[in-house]
Order: sequence, then structure tokens, then C-alpha cells
Amino acid sequence: MSLLSVEDVQAFYGPSQALFGVSLDLAPGEVLALMGRNGMGKSTTIKVICRLLPPSAGRVSLDGADMARMPAHRAARSGIGLVPEGRRCFAPLTVEENLIAAARPGHWTLATVGDFFPRLSERLSQRAASLSGGEQQMLAIGRALMTNPRLLILDEATEGLAPVVRQEIWAAIRRLKAETGLAILVVDKSLKELGGVADKAVVIEGGKTRWSGAISDLNHDITERYLGV
Repeated sequence: MSLLSVEDVQAFYGPSQALFGVSLDLAPGEVLALMGRNGMGKSTTIKVICRLLPPSAGRVSLDGADMARMPAHRAARSGIGLVPEGRRCFAPLTVEENLIAAARPGHWTLATVGDFFPRLSERLSQRAASLSGGEQQMLAIGRALMTNPRLLILDEATEGLAPVVRQEIWAAIRRLKAETGLAILVVDKSLKELGGVADKAVVIEGGKTRWSGAISDLNHDITERYLGV
């Protein structure tokens, strides 16, 4: 059974239509790669899922519950943890304050997040603004985990990071897949890394789902047509 189901969703920014029919589904424990060129609707799809942008048509459901009229804070409490593009840590707050800001009871606590990302446990009293880009990304992931979600969404989690730090983030995603029952939706441009962690992929072009299937079936023709520069 699907944990997340997005069915033929359309959405607008004011008078401008951004999504024309996006569909995807994700089961517990699965990793889904949401792919497409820049400006094709990936981040808009995430905004709709997280209730940051209302759909004009279609259906979004989490564990069978229709989320159409659910406010964003209730969507988060229902089990969606978002790691937004650009990290967006609370710069003036300490690492600890960032982590506990939206904490909810469950497996993920300061201790378990600190075990998962030891660098964060070493910097609990530091302000987020003083962290490196990679450490801020770890903090953003840790903050989302502290909500104890059922669905973790990572929007461009490796964007702008040094290669060695990107590998650390990918290693963390692989660990989350192997060690937890989280459903994970990942937006990223690295076909190689996505191929090593994702179970399936959805490709968006022009605000519409153009291809979906097992990521192992994502062949050269499809990538050239929908993902090539």
C-alpha cells in the first residue's frame, strides 16, 4: 500500500499554471527519485505535497488520508519531514535549538541524531550561522528527522556542496534507507548517486509526469530526452 499518493495534480502560482498533471506514489521503506531539468516542477510538486501550495486539481493523500484541506503544520505533524532546498537553518539559533525547534516524540532525539551525525553532537552550542555548508545540510536533515516523520523529503540536499561532503550526505541517505523504515523522496541531479539509492524514479517535464518506473529501467533514451542539457 502506498504511503504517499499524488494523483494527476495541477497547481498555479497566481494566474500562471506550474503543474499540469503530476502523479507519483511511494510505499513505506521505498526511495523515490523525483527528476527533471530545472524549472520543470519538482520543487512545486514538493510544495504541494507539504501543503505549502494548494493544488487546483488532483489528489494528494498520505496513508490514505486526503490532504486537500490540510494546513502545512498539520501535514508536518501527520508525518512529513522536509529538508528544503538551500537548507534554511535558523541562523541565529544554536544547533541544539534548531534540532529541538520542531521535535516530536519518537526514535529520533538529540542523542540519536548526534549518533547519526557526530559532528552535530560536537557543535550543539554553536550558532547555525557558524557551521560549514555541509554541517548546515546535516543540521537540516537532523532537524527533519527530529520531527520523527514517516516520509522524508530531500530537495536538492547535495546542491552546492564540495564533492567529499556530497558523498557524506549520500552515505547518510543510504544509511537511512538501510536502517529505518522511512519512505524517502529525493530531488537531485546526480544520476549515478540516485541509481545507487533509489528504488524507482518519476521524471517531470513541463509540470507533468512523463515517465515513471524502476530506476534500473531509466535508460539512455529517456535521460537524453528529459534530463539532458
